[in-house]
Amino acid sequence: MGGKSLSIGVLRLGIVLLGAAAAGGAVPPQSCQAVREVFQLRQLGPLRDAPESPRAGADLQVCASKNPTCCTRKMEERYQAAAKQDIEQVLQTSSAALKFLISRNAAAFQETFEMLIRLAENYTSTLFCKAYRNMAAEATARVQEFFTDVGLFVFGTDISTEESVNRFFDTLFPVIYNHVINPGLTDISMEYAECLQMARRDIKPFGNVPKKAIRQMGRSLLPSRTFLQALNLGIEVINTTDHLHFSKDCSRALLRMQYCPHCQGLTLSKPCMGYCLNIIRGCLANIAEVDLHWRGYIQSLEELSSAMSGTYDIEHVLLNFHLLVNDALLQARVNGPELSEQVNKVCGPPVRKPTQSPGCSLDQNNQGLKIFSRDSKETLSSRRKEFISQLQLYRAFYGGLADHLCSNELAAADGLPCWNGEDVVRSYTHRVVGSGIKAQSANPEVKVKGTDPVISQIIDKLKHVIQLLQGKSFPKYEKWDLRQTGSGGGVDEQISGDCDDEDGCGGSGSGEVKTVLKMTDSGMPDKMNLSDVKQIHQTKDGSTLDTTGAGCTTTADYMTFMLISLDSVQYVHVSLFLGTLDIGTAL
Repeated sequence: MGGKSLSIGVLRLGIVLLGAAAAGGAVPPQSCQAVREVFQLRQLGPLRDAPESPRAGADLQVCASKNPTCCTRKMEERYQAAAKQDIEQVLQTSSAALKFLISRNAAAFQETFEMLIRLAENYTSTLFCKAYRNMAAEATARVQEFFTDVGLFVFGTDISTEESVNRFFDTLFPVIYNHVINPGLTDISMEYAECLQMARRDIKPFGNVPKKAIRQMGRSLLPSRTFLQALNLGIEVINTTDHLHFSKDCSRALLRMQYCPHCQGLTLSKPCMGYCLNIIRGCLANIAEVDLHWRGYIQSLEELSSAMSGTYDIEHVLLNFHLLVNDALLQARVNGPELSEQVNKVCGPPVRKPTQSPGCSLDQNNQGLKIFSRDSKETLSSRRKEFISQLQLYRAFYGGLADHLCSNELAAADGLPCWNGEDVVRSYTHRVVGSGIKAQSANPEVKVKGTDPVISQIIDKLKHVIQLLQGKSFPKYEKWDLRQTGSGGGVDEQISGDCDDEDGCGGSGSGEVKTVLKMTDSGMPDKMNLSDVKQIHQTKDGSTLDTTGAGCTTTADYMTFMLISLDSVQYVHVSLFLGTLDIGTAL
């Protein structure tokens, strides 16, 4: 009860002092009890540092006053540290929702890209296991290597997508030759296989399929990689501005604004709006310089996101890669005799080794899951659109940050007595400057000397990623430049959603993966043969997939979530919604 009564007394005393000060200037404190209590409640330091009664303040450097004061030099030092800590906390609180929005979506998009890559790998491996079982063990090893490269590229490793696609078809050619074009009782030798790999690009056993794959992979993977890089940079920008280094002059101004009133016993006072704006705009002048580039960053993200939809959407390209591979195999089969003659001219007759490679081994005991179609039209593209629409709400975040902090957190409401740095007054009378470094030359409260090198560095990074997002800076990936030659258009014109015959994306009924399952009355997809299903698995926490194993051997210790029927090369696809799959209970 005693503590509660003391707090009420302190509150009443503070109100009285505020009213008196507003009416006729600062009133010397009669007691330091209110100051001591706040000092103790805020845990700013040992209570012995705070005097019990007012004293002369000649030793104070910032909060000096002609009147007796309730502050000591040690208190002033602790107040200064607290003022910096307070503003940092307010900054972090203001950006928390924005940071969570970007970091949550960055993680979700990365997880979805990982899942898409595993699904695409599984589709392609299943093609071999169903239609070409005798060579599946060898072929799926090449498939795994290729999609490992795809993942490395999407998540930031500097490798060539073109070279990865070429390497995949180079290493696949000996396997196809051995089992489809010129099969024998035993496998070809390693030396002969190496000759076939080296000759593949000249012989062109797969027609123009590798060229299509290079174009489709480049145009889909590079934007997705850039999109992820941009989201990670967004998080870095926020982390940088959340931990801004404040100059000595700014630190002193923050102390004067927030804690110097305490020295006069005015523990409840708040700064005048104009006074607060001058100090916060001065302290955040460098952050305000981020504003223009932050707006450009969000605009470029929006444009790239819109352009990523359609034919070259990563979901479409990855989940239909197996169709390109199937086309390649069919071409090699049809042109087998002609290819054999060409190979004999380059590598000579086949040289075979005494052993035969193992075929595909399927787990016959896997249990299927009941999968339901969903009415929702949400896709990876719509999820990007939703994210961008939420991000657009923060377009002016940095430009209006100082105003937001003063209006919502720091300054006194209009019409109330407020602190102007020296006294409690009815209104602030000095000029209020604008935002940004140039405007601070007329700031009466804070001196801003120059540009913060850390902020300059983050601005340079924003400029660079904006160029990437706009497709203007692909020094190592010129062949996948998103810009159409001579278009001169914006990003939305740079990645065409149109489909040509070479891309193999026409409505030809070729088995292209769709995003909605059709169910039979039994609850299973049409023409599903569970014994022919290559399964991929999601761990119990939903974070990782397991598609490893010799050939197509799988285990049943995880939740199966993808079903494929390869009868007549038909495929069934479970659409991905950032990690959410349409899975019901097990049959």
